[in-house]
Amino acid sequence: MEDKRILYVSSEVVPYLAENEVSMMSYDVPKMVNDRGGQIRIFMPRYGNINERRHQLHEVIRLSGMNLVVNDLDMPLIIKVASIPKERIQVYFIDNDEYFKRKATFTDEDGTLYPDNDERAIFFAKGVVETVKKLNWVPDIIHVHGWLASMLPIYMKHYYKDEALFADTKIVTSVYTQSFEGQLDAEMINKVKFDGVPEASVSALSDPSFENLMKATVDHSDGVIVATDQLSASLTKYIESSGKPFLSFVPKEQFAEAYTRFYELL
Repeated sequence: MEDKRILYVSSEVVPYLAENEVSMMSYDVPKMVNDRGGQIRIFMPRYGNINERRHQLHEVIRLSGMNLVVNDLDMPLIIKVASIPKERIQVYFIDNDEYFKRKATFTDEDGTLYPDNDERAIFFAKGVVETVKKLNWVPDIIHVHGWLASMLPIYMKHYYKDEALFADTKIVTSVYTQSFEGQLDAEMINKVKFDGVPEASVSALSDPSFENLMKATVDHSDGVIVATDQLSASLTKYIESSGKPFLSFVPKEQFAEAYTRFYELL
C-alpha cells in the first residue's frame, strides 16, 4: 500500500457519529491503509448532530465559498476539517446549512426519512469531487461507504467523466445492510437527469428504494466489496452477476489482507 492514494467517501465515520457497520469500517479501513504507508483522505457530511467544539472542526476558507447546483438551485458549499486524535488522519466535512444543519443524520425524530435525502446525496457527491479538485490530489482509488454516499460513483462516471484529474481513478463501493424503509423522493431520477446523466444508466432510480440505489451504484463502480454477512440474497446475487470484480464478506480480523489484495487487483 506504500504511497497508494485512496479517497474514502462515507456517510458516517467514527468517532464523529455512533458506532455501526458503516461508521466503524469507514474508520478501520483508512486507518489500515494509513498504517501501511498509503496516503488517504476521508470525506463525510457535517451533520448537525456532530459536536464541532468537542471534535475541533474548523472551516477551511480557501476550500469553501463555491456554489453547487442541485435540481437547478444554487447551494453554498462549506468545507470543514478535523483530525482523528492519535491517528494523524484528517477528515473533511461537506457542509451546507440547508441540507446538514438539522440535528440528525437521515431521519427526523419520528424516524421518517428526510424528504430531501436524494438532494443531500447529490450535493455530497458533488461537494467531495469539487473539493478534491481544489486540493489537486489525485486518488488511485475512491472507496465509497454508506447509501448517502452512493451517488458518487454515478456522478464520477457521467457528470465528471471528462475530468482529467480522475482519468485513472478506480471506484470501489462497499455494500452494507444499513438501509432505509420505503423510498427516496420519486423525482430523484429527474434531478439526476438534470445533471446530464442518461436515464438508461440510472433506470433503477425511477423506484429509489435502498436496493435499487445500491444496484445503480454497483453498475457505476469498478469493484464491489460485500461488507456484511447479512446482505440480502437479491443484492448478493446482483453483485455476483454484475461482471464487476467483487470481494465476498470477510470477518473484521481478516479484512486488512483481503482489502489490500483487492485494491491491488484493480
